[in-house]
Amino acid sequence: MTDQPTKQKLWGGRFTGKTDPLMHAFNQSLKYDQRMHAADIRGSIAHAKALRRVSLLTEEEEVKMTRGLDAVGREWATGQFQPAADDEDIHTANERRLSELIGSLGGKLHTGRSRNDQVATDMRLWLLGEVDDIESSLKGLVRIIVERADKERDILLPGYTHLQRGQPIRWSHFLLSHAFSFRNDLERLQQLIPRISVLPLGSGALAGNPFSIDREFLAKELGFTSLAENSMWGVGDRDFIVEFLMWSSLTMTHMSRLAEDLIIYSTAEFGFVTLSDAYSTGSSMMPQKKNPDSLELLRGKSGRIFGNMAGFMMTLKGLPSTYNKDLQEDKEPLFDTVDNISASLKIAEGVIATMEVHGERMQQALTMDVLATDLADYLVRKGVPFRETHHVSGRAVALAEARKCQLNGLSVEDYKGLHEKFSDDVVEVFDFEASVERRTSIGGPSRKTLDRQIAVLRAALG
Repeated sequence: MTDQPTKQKLWGGRFTGKTDPLMHAFNQSLKYDQRMHAADIRGSIAHAKALRRVSLLTEEEEVKMTRGLDAVGREWATGQFQPAADDEDIHTANERRLSELIGSLGGKLHTGRSRNDQVATDMRLWLLGEVDDIESSLKGLVRIIVERADKERDILLPGYTHLQRGQPIRWSHFLLSHAFSFRNDLERLQQLIPRISVLPLGSGALAGNPFSIDREFLAKELGFTSLAENSMWGVGDRDFIVEFLMWSSLTMTHMSRLAEDLIIYSTAEFGFVTLSDAYSTGSSMMPQKKNPDSLELLRGKSGRIFGNMAGFMMTLKGLPSTYNKDLQEDKEPLFDTVDNISASLKIAEGVIATMEVHGERMQQALTMDVLATDLADYLVRKGVPFRETHHVSGRAVALAEARKCQLNGLSVEDYKGLHEKFSDDVVEVFDFEASVERRTSIGGPSRKTLDRQIAVLRAALG
């Protein structure tokens, strides 16, 4: 005896046998794509209006269908929606429930529409909403960094290259260096939004809509800034997801580098910062431990998000044109990335806002060898070529090391013995504040240049 086909599946008419239960579970995406329920309802209401404009629905039918879709949306919003066993995805579930509420009229909703253009529309709508929240969170992170930098500009510390002390800088300069990376991330996200905001609806399965649906009306109704000019591209394009995953990977790379700096600075060996208890954890064995787990997780999430991007790129690279079921694999990496970068931005803002900064420990880390470049610059100002002054300064460092003293522990006569251009005013070199304040070119750590950096960042925040 032949099994009767299911009538719930949107493609069921072609088939005479039931789907293997394992295949149904393997194929089903409702468990994760139900988070797009509101976007799916919005797209369907707009589609119903477009059908009415070409007389495929009467005014009465459109009103009834729209009210039914609103009712389905409320069920999702209040947690009352009950998925059915045969619901493959959010589109099937919503249309099934609509038909239960308004009867056979629900069957007209899919006129001229394929799940191919429907899911592409839903994903773009959903992502646009999430990007708004992510943009706001990213601005919040930049803003708190800028505010701390503005208030804590008196604090000096060594700047590091190769994790070795290099030159004195302001703590504010360090903070703002990370803020500028996030400022660029903000710009890139804003540049990405128009490429997400492209309407696929009306592209059908691949060959467009046969009922002269007004796609410009649909774009306006749904708030898209443009529409897919080629229907095959419209249903098969997932570049907007790849771009978002790439953007997230780079943003989280910047997050990871900030986290790494602060992890190092929070160690007992440095002691520059202490994280709030709200963003730290302890050890199950060692009672003295205060671990920077928030920062370590931020560092770890960067690898996870990069993995989402790399994995989906491998899925995408071998696909033939238009829609293929492989594209169902776009949702979980996208959803996971959105969830994790959204949380990461908020956690990072909390960490920065609440951490305690120990300026005295930073000051103690400043040793006179970080002024070796200033010593070379002193001779440059007296007309000596830098390559020569670099060598002379290096000899001064070696002499101080041999005598087990700091550079300012050498006498003026010692310096005059190293080069004839040294004079009594060489002692003025050994001032960390003066060193920082001499660096007045745009981008430097002086108070004047910090004012400019802060103004640029605040302007970027709008």
